[in-house]
Amino acid sequence: MTRNAAPTARRFRVGPPLPATFYDRPTEIVAKELLGAVLQCTTAEGVTQGVIVETEAYTGPEDPACHAAAGLTARTTHLFGPPGLAYVYFIYGMYWCVNAVTRERGHGSAVLIRAVHPIAGVDLMRARRVRSKREVDLTNGPGKLCQAMGITGAMNGTSLRNGPLVIRAGTPVPDNNVVVTPRIGITKAADWPLRFFVKDDPYVSRARPASSGNAKDPLSS
Repeated sequence: MTRNAAPTARRFRVGPPLPATFYDRPTEIVAKELLGAVLQCTTAEGVTQGVIVETEAYTGPEDPACHAAAGLTARTTHLFGPPGLAYVYFIYGMYWCVNAVTRERGHGSAVLIRAVHPIAGVDLMRARRVRSKREVDLTNGPGKLCQAMGITGAMNGTSLRNGPLVIRAGTPVPDNNVVVTPRIGITKAADWPLRFFVKDDPYVSRARPASSGNAKDPLSS
């Protein structure tokens, strides 16, 4: 690991778990307002925390890139609620991805957490991702952050308020520091402006130009 590649440390607020009502809102709003919140994972090895700096909204059955478009299946049971659950799924036979379920029970929408800025348990993250050559490569992608934080399918369907995965209140990100772009890494509805990230944060997975105009600030395999 190249330690001198680490971004300058900053102070972050870590508050109480976000209430269930936070998630029971339009998915695009939740996706935007999760920026600055703190994702915490507790395992037998220890506790890791990271500030959420990149998200994507997957808005429900009408969204062809969302798992809910295929209907209720054994895989997607927890995607359909209630709001405030963790929806953790496996992709490419290699990686876990973690999502926060939104809206009312039965709808089938969630926010994919794409990147976090590590603030606690960083040595444990390094031990789990020994091949990462740069500090930013620890958590600058959805599969990377799950590996670094110890997030697995065993956490699927757990509460984000009191489970091994908790999302805590953090420092809200001002609108002028939020960038909105199309989602990435998908082929369906790839032009929908449903990706949100913190401007200039080094842990964002990959930057694209901001979408023009006022996008509606609105789970993929």
